This record gives sequence, structure tokens and C-alpha cells, in this order.
Amino acid sequence: MPAEKTMPAENEPATVPPATGPDEPSWPASARSAPDLVVHTRHTDTRAAVCTLAGDLDIETLEPARNTLDDLVEQHPPLLVVDLGRVAFCDSSGLNLLLQTRMAAAAADVGFRLAAPSATVQRLLELTCADTVFSVHPSLDAALAAPL
Repeated sequence: MPAEKTMPAENEPATVPPATGPDEPSWPASARSAPDLVVHTRHTDTRAAVCTLAGDLDIETLEPARNTLDDLVEQHPPLLVVDLGRVAFCDSSGLNLLLQTRMAAAAADVGFRLAAPSATVQRLLELTCADTVFSVHPSLDAALAAPL
């Protein structure tokens, strides 16, 4: 199953209804257990871009996430948050994508944060010491609320 990419137009509300709060998309059961990567984006009222990933972020599923993150950096939002709460697995290529996006965001003067990493992703960040170079927040709300 190919990865899905949803990018709402400027000022258009997200096409995915909220699940547990206004900032968290609802996921169909197939997206929760599928090994493929599902990519959703939206913009907040403060123009922050949120990219929510669900599934496996690895060499086989990476391209839709790369394209989406590159597009979001090119839009120059004041802040780009990647929500990792539903990422079941992340390999070195997924980590490399996050690091490359962090550098591209810095070069474009775009704030960059990771939100709600799953236990698996948090462990990867800690083992590689990548948690020291990212701005990692325990929730999407916390990532959006932290000062720029």
C-alpha cells in the first residue's frame, strides 16, 4: 500500500478530524497497524506547520515523508513540528531524514521540533544521542506552545 500524503491548501482546515484533542488527528484502524507510512500535514492558527507520521519510517517508506518535509520547509512557516507519536519503527534512514530536515529548517530560519516520539523512536534518539541536537517535546501541544 503506498504512503498517503494529505496537504491542505493555505488556511484550509485539516482533512483529518481530531481524536484526543484539537491538535491530534484521528487515524483509521488500518493506519494504526499498517507497516507503511501515513503522512498528514496541517497548519495551525499561528501558521506553524505540523507533519504527523504514522507507521514505519524506514528506507522503504521514506520518500513521501521526505517530499512532505521538504515542501513544508520551502513554505517557510515560523515553526515546523514533526509528530512522531504514531511511528512504530524508525531506522537510520528515517533518523537521517529528521536530521537533514532540522538542518534545512535552520538554514531557512524555520523553527524545528519533534513531538511525542513513540517509545521506539525515543530509544533511537537516546541511543544515537540525537536527542541532544533536536528540540524534543513530550506532546504536540508542548511543542507548539514552547517559545521560538
